[in-house]
Amino acid sequence: MSIHALEKARAADEVFLEGYTSLLPGFSLRSLEDMIGKRVIALGRSAVEDGSIILSAASSKDVAFLVAGDPFVATTHVDLRIRAMKRGIRVEVLNAPSIISVAPGALGLQNYKFGKSATITFPDNPSDAPYDALRLNKAAGLHTLFFLDLRAEEGRFMSAGEGLRLLLDAERRLMGGIFGEGALVAVLARAGGPQQLTVAGTAGELAARDYGPPPHCVVVPGKLHFLEAEALSLFAGADEELLRRNM
Repeated sequence: MSIHALEKARAADEVFLEGYTSLLPGFSLRSLEDMIGKRVIALGRSAVEDGSIILSAASSKDVAFLVAGDPFVATTHVDLRIRAMKRGIRVEVLNAPSIISVAPGALGLQNYKFGKSATITFPDNPSDAPYDALRLNKAAGLHTLFFLDLRAEEGRFMSAGEGLRLLLDAERRLMGGIFGEGALVAVLARAGGPQQLTVAGTAGELAARDYGPPPHCVVVPGKLHFLEAEALSLFAGADEELLRRNM
């Protein structure tokens, strides 16, 4: 949290926390409450999507709604803001770092060379959208950032290894010829936390690795600039020959 956001939370009459669209490395609700100096009410998916608890409180009180990262990457939060403004509730947004900006920097990839991002979903909610996004970006030489599915209320968080295995399964099924065992990929785990991990290698190798606690994300690089290749080598341990094949 920025100092400004912390001051706003401390001054609020009620503080709500959303924890289902993202996960902060090393997060502790008790530590957050101690820092703010008041009780923080954690809300699940249904309560946030319904919005009535937050909107009802905000109609007569100063309310802080805390969200990990950029609050408007998730469409639910855009909808909540629209509904609040339609009710005449003043909304002030205090942005925080987002994985969309953190991942490129952590890996040394140029932000403007990223194409469409996508979420790799659990197998019980299958989607070809991630593979379609990768196909589109690969054709344009662009990098692809993959978010990984999570169900915080169930304690389920997709690992980078599982996400890569699902992408490889999609390649075997759809046969687009864009993502094989030897494809260059990068994994970022616990971004922004003290135990941040960046690894780059082949899809086959990285699909079999354990990256520890969540959250994780996956990046499939497109055509690399020579500085990006050098960064992936130094920042994430990528093999130089593998990098040369992607320049």
